[in-house]
Amino acid sequence: MTQNASGPQSAYARPSEPVPLELLRTPPPKERADAARNRAAVLEAAARLFAEHGVEAVSMDQIAAAAGVGKGTLFRRFGDKSGLATALLDARERALQEAVLAGPPPLGPGAPAALRVPAFVDAYLDYLVAHLPLVRMSETSTPGARYRIGAYRFWHRHLAILLTGSADPEYDAHALLAALAADHVGALLPELGEDRLRAGLRRLAHSVPAS
Repeated sequence: MTQNASGPQSAYARPSEPVPLELLRTPPPKERADAARNRAAVLEAAARLFAEHGVEAVSMDQIAAAAGVGKGTLFRRFGDKSGLATALLDARERALQEAVLAGPPPLGPGAPAALRVPAFVDAYLDYLVAHLPLVRMSETSTPGARYRIGAYRFWHRHLAILLTGSADPEYDAHALLAALAADHVGALLPELGEDRLRAGLRRLAHSVPAS
């Protein structure tokens, strides 16, 4: 195993310099004041309607009417309900990313990787269970949608850095995240319950060699 400025590198690591984790953070939207107001109105209306009726039961037409914006504006800005779901999750994702980068250990820096991996799994499961319908919609709207979401690259890079003790950190990071896919977790929760599911995910996290 070789070394570089970012720490131990697997023999299977890509030869190109990896993107620093800090650069993969979900950026806050930059927009004009009127666009920001429309965005806030749409997200507030969508969050309220989703909470009252469920994500699947709410149409884009209903959201546009509740937000007081035209349907064209809504579709141009968010595309579809999966785009709305992703936008609603942005703030939650940024909070978790900040906790990973600068929060207290073991989720944040300062703890051994062997503790940080299970801490991330716990924190991500908390986030996922709290917003499961939205995350599932954002991840399953089209084939492979989950892997095109910007936050996924952040979660994957974070785990790959921590798992440099494994034979293939990048693959193992994907494998751990596969167990945290919203569709997978949503299917298992009714059968196993959250405590049993969490215990299984912790065992999985501890089974992967960390740096």
